[in-house]
Amino acid sequence: MIKPIYLVFGAIPIIAAILLVTPLLLKNEIPTSAANYTDNIEIEYTKHQLKKISYGVTERIGAQKTEILFIKNDGEIKYSVTEQGYVKPDVRSKLDESKLNKIKALIKETGFISIPSESFQILDDVTEYQKSNVKVTLNGRVNQIHWPQQNATSDFIPPIITMVESELDMIMSEFSE
Repeated sequence: MIKPIYLVFGAIPIIAAILLVTPLLLKNEIPTSAANYTDNIEIEYTKHQLKKISYGVTERIGAQKTEILFIKNDGEIKYSVTEQGYVKPDVRSKLDESKLNKIKALIKETGFISIPSESFQILDDVTEYQKSNVKVTLNGRVNQIHWPQQNATSDFIPPIITMVESELDMIMSEFSE
């Protein structure tokens, strides 16, 4: 028969492990403390709504709509739209400090700047799709990644890319119609 003292001593490390792991499992956001005031970041996010046009033997892909979001290190934002070949006036704004720090921390903590620039194959039967591009300059290091929406490719798009995309889409949605 096991003595009760052995059960108590055996339970202590298990309880300590649970107390240490619980906050890590329940926290789903990246801490903004990862962003330093010394970090210098510039982000250029582009979304293209593309359409494949067939001319019999040849095909051409044309942009129906292009949206560009440019975020400077101080939080200054420039949003540009080109739709059906017509350029709309730029919208300028300022990103608040907490959102800017959240994006900085997301890019720093996830290692986004180190993701290799891959090319994703577009499926043959897709005629309309969205293609996105992010160019990040973080403390002098530049990385540019292009990817289509997930249903336009059979390739796996890493979750890090989709996390950054959703954060930038939220900012872009404030300006788009």
